[in-house]
Amino acid sequence: MNHNWAQLPERGNLAALRLIHWITLHIGRPAGRALLYPITLYFLLTATAARRGSQRYLRRVLGRAPRLREVFRHIHCFAATILDRVYFLSGRLDRFEVRFFNEQLILDQAASGQGCILLGSHLGSFEALRTLGVTANHFPIKILMNTAHNQGMTRYLSALNPTLAETIIPIDGGPDTLLKVQESVSQGFMVGVLGDRVVPGERTVQCRFFGQDTLFPAGPLLLAALAGCPVILFFGLYRGGNRYDAHFERLADRIDLDRRRRQEQLGKWAQRYADRLAHYARIAPYNWFNFYDYWEEDAP
Repeated sequence: MNHNWAQLPERGNLAALRLIHWITLHIGRPAGRALLYPITLYFLLTATAARRGSQRYLRRVLGRAPRLREVFRHIHCFAATILDRVYFLSGRLDRFEVRFFNEQLILDQAASGQGCILLGSHLGSFEALRTLGVTANHFPIKILMNTAHNQGMTRYLSALNPTLAETIIPIDGGPDTLLKVQESVSQGFMVGVLGDRVVPGERTVQCRFFGQDTLFPAGPLLLAALAGCPVILFFGLYRGGNRYDAHFERLADRIDLDRRRRQEQLGKWAQRYADRLAHYARIAPYNWFNFYDYWEEDAP
């Protein structure tokens, strides 16, 4: 199963993150961005599994073997979005140019007072939407998040904005997690969840993704079916510099599952999501941040 990301060591250097944070906020974002180049080079040279995962993904999305500088660009793009999280979490939204596509969809959903599942991915930045929703008060949002992995960075970034930290629903919260999601949706919240990474022990469905079958989590779709609410896709693409593109699409007004055909129907909805994820990954190929053996090419 493609949840081998959970066994990867936590490679985020908290001391380096604190240093970049201080430099970025007190000296300026250009200085912080300049530090990303040696940091990216360090990870390119030392993070063997991440480098191999990048190469395998880029080979699929680019349709050819990637050059080393393209792997560097991929890792650098990820580092840039992590750096920008400092600004997003600190409420410094004026430093960014965010273009919205199909924005009326999300505004109408917020105005309706009806909650929904906001289905994202590890493509680009989900933080931009989360911050706009909470800090700018554009819409009520909570985030279903795996807090057990990369705990040091999660704690540090959450401390930058305790208000945002309070919107997190831990995905490892046991049986209460489903109840919290249903309660939040019934209260009109948009519950954000990332749908392209399988949590160990989670129910899965098989999808065709970049030319090969792989597993996607069924959890987000099951949550939407149980809550009886709409599902809206979100892709926050980093476009370089200080520019982000926020894309919204409606996946479903409601997901109804027939008990006798549940797995088949889940597979169809998951495939629609996988197809849209692949579409946006081709638009911004260096934005997908799953740096591991996603297609299990090393599996026997």
